[in-house]
Amino acid sequence: MGAIAGIYSVGGEPIQEESSELMMSALSKYPADHSAVWQQDHIMLGCHAQWITEQASQELLPYYDSQRGLAITADAILDNRDELMSQLDVPYGQRSLVTDSEILLLAYEKWSDYMAEHLVGDFAFAIWDERKQLLFGARDFSGTRTLYYHHDDQQFSFCTIMTPLLALPYIRKELNERWLAEFLAIHGVFEPPDTSTTVYRHIYQIPPSHSFIIKHNRLHISRYDSLANVHPLQLRSSAEYEEAFREVFQKAVTSRLRRSSLQIGAHLSGGLDSGSVASFAARALQQENRMLHTFSYVPESGFKDWTPKHRFADERPLIRQTVQFVGNIKDHYLDFKGHSPFTEIDDWLDIMESPYKFFDNSFWLRGIYTQAQQRGIGILLNGARGNYSISWGPAIEYYTMLLKKFRWLHLTREINQFSRNIGVGRKQLYSLLCHKALSPLSKVKASRSLPEFPQLIHSDFAERTGVYAKLQDRTFTGIGSTADLPADPLEARTQHFNRVNIWSATGTSGCKLSLRYSVWSHDPTNDLRVIRFCLSTPIEQFVHNGMDRALIRRSSKGWLPDSIRLNQRTRGIQAADSIHRMRSDWPVFIDELEHICRDSRMQQFINMPVLQEALTEAREGLDPNQAYSPSIKLLMRSIILYRFLEKNF
Repeated sequence: MGAIAGIYSVGGEPIQEESSELMMSALSKYPADHSAVWQQDHIMLGCHAQWITEQASQELLPYYDSQRGLAITADAILDNRDELMSQLDVPYGQRSLVTDSEILLLAYEKWSDYMAEHLVGDFAFAIWDERKQLLFGARDFSGTRTLYYHHDDQQFSFCTIMTPLLALPYIRKELNERWLAEFLAIHGVFEPPDTSTTVYRHIYQIPPSHSFIIKHNRLHISRYDSLANVHPLQLRSSAEYEEAFREVFQKAVTSRLRRSSLQIGAHLSGGLDSGSVASFAARALQQENRMLHTFSYVPESGFKDWTPKHRFADERPLIRQTVQFVGNIKDHYLDFKGHSPFTEIDDWLDIMESPYKFFDNSFWLRGIYTQAQQRGIGILLNGARGNYSISWGPAIEYYTMLLKKFRWLHLTREINQFSRNIGVGRKQLYSLLCHKALSPLSKVKASRSLPEFPQLIHSDFAERTGVYAKLQDRTFTGIGSTADLPADPLEARTQHFNRVNIWSATGTSGCKLSLRYSVWSHDPTNDLRVIRFCLSTPIEQFVHNGMDRALIRRSSKGWLPDSIRLNQRTRGIQAADSIHRMRSDWPVFIDELEHICRDSRMQQFINMPVLQEALTEAREGLDPNQAYSPSIKLLMRSIILYRFLEKNF
């Protein structure tokens, strides 16, 4: 784990020592156990390493093997080490000592530029092949490690972070207006769909699930497919699916824990995903006489819960049920008093190196990393991507499929049970199914019924950057929402995993948080082995006997309390107290917005009448129940953009 950097002089000229020093100096702001550079004529590789696994402390990076003519720098933890070493014929007695970078070199020798699709884990790496005179590298399938680059006629430069690239004298710091226009035009929290671009005009990134080869001055970037060979799984009973799921999920949870002697932590809410991760981890750690530390965000004191009865802003009662049932957990409940989305802006701009949209959760996301670092946590588990893997199970969409296929007996049985489980009448459910079955008309009506999100981008700026025509296209402005996914649940899930921009934003924040706090985030629900298993399992295992998210509910019997496992009526909700937290800073918040409205540069980018309308509402004070309203999103995004521009341009 850590940050990597490198420069390849495509014309064959020696690398300037000043350039190496500038890049590595820019990385020195991050904690590291070891930092080094390898340089040979026209190639330089650097590594700013943070040791998380036991093998990492014995790892020499960058590493050069003169006999094979290969050099490597890597930011990687491989989770399928055992399988890889078997395929690569590593002697069994040596396997515990083999480092992840050595495995990467062996994989390159065997599979060449097809190697990345064989890897499971978090990685970004670059390999210099001296004999072929080429540089090869890759980024993991969901982008949990970042890899930025600059390419011109003289050199190819790359780094985990953008700031070291901007320190190089030959890279001009210019705003990428097209990226910014798309960023403003998209209503959701997602990035522009072209994940090769960044907010800086001359800096690009290797997208998730992509590898690159550069030889001389020809750069080729291509996508590899980690999910290409997923075949339908046919087992004899539901019990066998449950057993098979537990086996693959346990491996995903424990493959990394057993490689580190550092403390292990986990995010824990009152739901299924994080609860399942914590349960499997706590029991595995108990066998080694180690304890799991869990971190849970709770609302600030004095907050009056405005959320509906079926949502929990304070999940402590649910979390404690999981903690008491599972055991071997030291639980921490954190209210982050004095912190709010507004107070976090400067820190997050420094972390992200770019404008961001996930402001409402920003205070507790960073806060948990801070607490984990203080308690010596090396690996911080989460279940953030479980919705389309372990806890997938879209009941209404599945029942709509049954209705369209006239499978009346099966549908009737499911609806009767589902009605009892969720406490909603059968007549109401059938009415909903009939409405959804009228696709595509129902989808059009549903999209029109959604609250209109005012367009934040200035129309002139949109036209100048070529995105004006996209402002009326909901599949663009609604990127990342269910509105731009097919009605068929199987096709929707497939598209979810195929769209790399869906993964990029969370991968970027997780990577950069890990660098700042030297805490490696790990999500077993995002493990490729788990995803492959879930994609191969029939949909009937995910919606079963009136139960949505049925596979994880059944498979976690004995691992989670039934009050959590079988709960289909209530759910937690995050950051409901975000506006409540901002009350002491509200005058400063309003003053900054007033200044933004007068700023000539912001007037070129922002649709000022829309911003001023939201500001008029905010002057009177937004009620805490508007924490997820368009108004607070427009206002906070404008401040975040303003501060980013002030800091960087």
